[in-house]
Amino acid sequence: MENFFFSVLGAIARQSKANFVRKTRQISAVQENFLRNLLLAHQNTELGREYGLRDIKTIDRFREQVPVLPYSSYEPYTTRIAKGEANILTAEPIAHLIQSSGSTGKKKLVPVTRKTKKSLEKAYWTSTGFLCEALSARGLEFGKLMVTKSVQLQGRTTGGIEYGTAGEVNLRMSKFICQQLFANPYETLEIADSLARHYVCLLFALREDSMRGMAESFPMLILQNCSYLERYAEELIRDIETGAIASWLKIAPELRVKLEKGWFANPKRAAQLREIWRSQGRIVPKLAWPNLSFIIAARGGTSDFYFERFPTYFGDTPQFGAGYSTSEAIFGIYHDVNEDSSILAIETGFFEFVPEDQWEAEHPKTLLANEVKTGERYRILVTNYSGFYRYDIGDVVEVLGFYEQTPLIVFRYRQGGLLSAINEKTTEFHVTQVMQALQRDFSVSLEDFCITLAENDFPSYYLINIELTPDYTLSDPQAFLSSFDSKLKEIHISYEANRRDRVPPPRLRILAPGSFTTLRQRQLQNGIPEGQLKVPHISENRAFLAGLPVQYEVRLSED
Repeated sequence: MENFFFSVLGAIARQSKANFVRKTRQISAVQENFLRNLLLAHQNTELGREYGLRDIKTIDRFREQVPVLPYSSYEPYTTRIAKGEANILTAEPIAHLIQSSGSTGKKKLVPVTRKTKKSLEKAYWTSTGFLCEALSARGLEFGKLMVTKSVQLQGRTTGGIEYGTAGEVNLRMSKFICQQLFANPYETLEIADSLARHYVCLLFALREDSMRGMAESFPMLILQNCSYLERYAEELIRDIETGAIASWLKIAPELRVKLEKGWFANPKRAAQLREIWRSQGRIVPKLAWPNLSFIIAARGGTSDFYFERFPTYFGDTPQFGAGYSTSEAIFGIYHDVNEDSSILAIETGFFEFVPEDQWEAEHPKTLLANEVKTGERYRILVTNYSGFYRYDIGDVVEVLGFYEQTPLIVFRYRQGGLLSAINEKTTEFHVTQVMQALQRDFSVSLEDFCITLAENDFPSYYLINIELTPDYTLSDPQAFLSSFDSKLKEIHISYEANRRDRVPPPRLRILAPGSFTTLRQRQLQNGIPEGQLKVPHISENRAFLAGLPVQYEVRLSED
């Protein structure tokens, strides 16, 4: 039955991918058709009437008549939708509201309708088709995977509409597929307590020695699973051997009963894992699941910093981005493993690109998908079935080339997430490049890092806050700091210009072990859902790391 399911899934996914590839050869017609259908569907909504969507017949008229807007302009409408009002942004009823994490600003609510769901599903099938073919080309197989994301929704609005993160909503909408696809039962994702959920997901997945993949939103969350696997190896093996589910785990009684019905002892598998643990001194995914074929996690942005630690746990297991997406939209579909670029998701939205010379303009002139150039960076705008038009999320993408006639894009950073002592506008992409190089140059591994500005100085200096991974030391912190300064000057012209006489020398802080774990706990306590948790590598909040213990601080000799 399982082989039949994956055979059917693979066939559907490959067909979806083939249909998408055909459309990448006629991008202008596909994008124009998408916009025409969307305007027709939304012309009688409240916002549709305000913008006069009924009268818009061309893309040029659309760009003239509808302004480029951030989320704050849509918030009054989504607030009314949450209260139960209909036909505001979409003609279709609202099935769910997706709530953004709020990790880079105020939380947002994004309407999900039947058409939204259909376009998302099409993108997921297409992505799976690309993954299946990429694995097949390497002699690998697609198969069951482990997911630890919660499916517990955040709640209901006063209007009775369920809301949750994109991951929660999407998993609930695809429950049947998830039940067949996941190595851990769907019920494991209903566990509220984070540690208990991860533990039980690992427990069931470890029983599946033929498991093929692991999937999470961000690579940091994949590494968290690796940490749990190492930390609780002995307890997990014992539970597999005895057929128990550890009594100390915080699991609702009725859910525990349901899980225990599907759990049973497997002494043979326990013996295999215990031998790995005894001979290797640890258990890592590649050893626990020798058939592991793929890892799914977001690529682009600052992901490479975390991917550099993957070989320790996964060897050369291929990494796949699936989709470049946010709570508001899917922007790209990945076309191969170990690739940062994704194909513009031309069936999920109508896209425009704001060139750099227009970023400060009140009414920026935009380019269409067929007009962008390789090597250039743009702010990306989306119009989609959530009822957002020419929506400016603030994401900056770089065009790396073309797949047929369709741009290959990579997320670089979110505008607004900038660090400036004067006006140099340092991005996460800048500092991540530098830190990756420093790890290689100094043969050191970082648990994580975050760069802030000193609290009480103006102009302020950069504080490079790092936490070393266990068993690593930094033998020459002064040289490390000096190299950071030099490398940032090399790749960031504005920093180099301002460092000459305006921006003071940076300082390095070595944080105590466990500091970033504490920081993540703070974020969770502030209401950021675990599945959307990501530590910013730069923060304009000068008190962001306040209270974390500093082992020592290093200054440059010129300071």
